Amino acid sequence: MTRVAAVDCGTNSIRLLVADVDPATGELTDLERRMTIVRLGQGVDRTGRLAPEALERTFAACREYAAVIEKHGAERVRFVATSASRDAENREEFVRGVVDILGVEPEVISGDQEAEFSFTGATKELTGGTGGAGFAKPYLVVDIGGGSTEFVVGGDRVSAARSVDIGCVRMTERHLVVDGAVTDPPTEERIRAMRADIEAALDLAEQAVPLREARTLVGLAGSVTTVSAIAQDLPAYDSEAIHHSRVTRDRVREVTERLLRSTHAERAAIGSLHPGRVDVIGAGALVLLAIMERVDAQEVVVSEHDILDGIAHHAASEAR
Repeated sequence: MTRVAAVDCGTNSIRLLVADVDPATGELTDLERRMTIVRLGQGVDRTGRLAPEALERTFAACREYAAVIEKHGAERVRFVATSASRDAENREEFVRGVVDILGVEPEVISGDQEAEFSFTGATKELTGGTGGAGFAKPYLVVDIGGGSTEFVVGGDRVSAARSVDIGCVRMTERHLVVDGAVTDPPTEERIRAMRADIEAALDLAEQAVPLREARTLVGLAGSVTTVSAIAQDLPAYDSEAIHHSRVTRDRVREVTERLLRSTHAERAAIGSLHPGRVDVIGAGALVLLAIMERVDAQEVVVSEHDILDGIAHHAASEAR
């Protein structure tokens, strides 16, 4: 076994996975998973810079993760940073802080690299063994993050990928914030403008990725897993119930309409909804719905395994 630690620092959250990877089979055994909402991308779409308070929240989580990594004795640590830190003018400040705390330099990866890692993490179980029996290839893997969404089509490996800037935080800040606060609930005009922005981004994605050729839609990341939890009426977030759940397009539409028509207090009362997602989940759900309608997917297969697992697999292969 190779023991690795993988850190995925996105626009909305930072996550840690410490796992043992079997070099013979590629099987990944979790030792610890953690997720912290840090909103690193706060205001980046507007200012082009990482806010000081967002950096401090992220560094505080890194200090917590450093203690976990040391406790488990990981042989290799790989830290991947995605959309927000790609876009920021002051990303070197972010890099220096991470190096000081964790001793590794964050890799500010491209959208294409992000897509490859996401695809590996999401489909490793689907492409081999009995777990893949019910899932037809090719897959369309959709990773709806805070700042961007990655689209990847492939069977056993990636055949086409594209990243576009329609994450849940970016869409919320661009369309649903008025005078520094999220509208509660948003007007139909604002929802229509957000939907038009999403459709334009899907046009861009479709120029590079044959979205409609896929036979199985696989959805990743917090917006998708949260929609599944709400669709299942789970009293609290339950990873086992969410992983490989199948949510119909009609149910996604019902959940999306509910979220976009609700107040902050009504969303906050949903037991399976993380407090850090209360303001951005409506936009994330709308992105998922628009994708399902574009590709005429009758259901989405929801995966708890995503870019974080892909990073761990790549870290293990490099450690050998």
